[in-house]
Amino acid sequence: MLDVIARRRSLGLARLKPDAIDREIIEKMLEAANWAPSNGDTEPWRFTVYTGDSRVKLGDAFAEAYRQDAGDDFKQISFDSYRDRGTSAPLWISIGMTPKVNDDGSLYMSEDEEIMAVACAVQNLHLIATAAGMVGMWHSKGVSCHPHVADFVGLQAPSRLLGFFWAGYPTVAWPDGERGPVSEKVIWAE
Repeated sequence: MLDVIARRRSLGLARLKPDAIDREIIEKMLEAANWAPSNGDTEPWRFTVYTGDSRVKLGDAFAEAYRQDAGDDFKQISFDSYRDRGTSAPLWISIGMTPKVNDDGSLYMSEDEEIMAVACAVQNLHLIATAAGMVGMWHSKGVSCHPHVADFVGLQAPSRLLGFFWAGYPTVAWPDGERGPVSEKVIWAE
């Protein structure tokens, strides 16, 4: 398990092959995500999987989000690149968080707790992708979290869109990983 964890890599869209990913692998990724821990057993993770032609509509949603934010800075070339973004990875998974709420509408757990649970779920699916020879990345800014895109994937408050995970087989040799010594990050209190 430690070997898979140490091999996990995040790579940008430009370094992914366009090759489709077997549905069986995607289902295993999602099953692993579903086994993430969540305080209060809230299981707040919500995913929408985009493969094949559905990625075109996803790219349209990205482009419209860009258009909404661009205002006077709108550039057609940027609009086109956001539209094409949807098909630049063979697999996109929206990362949503739907918190458990009490009868009065208040959160059962804090939003931070729910987001941490989703992060554990994403790490789990990323590790399965790694074991299958894929790289991936959680993108969590810009159009990946835009309200228009959240509406597109069906997440309304109190749910939140926390970004997208893309995955694919790398076009480059598997990158070496680098980490500083764990001893510089740990204090032992015995």
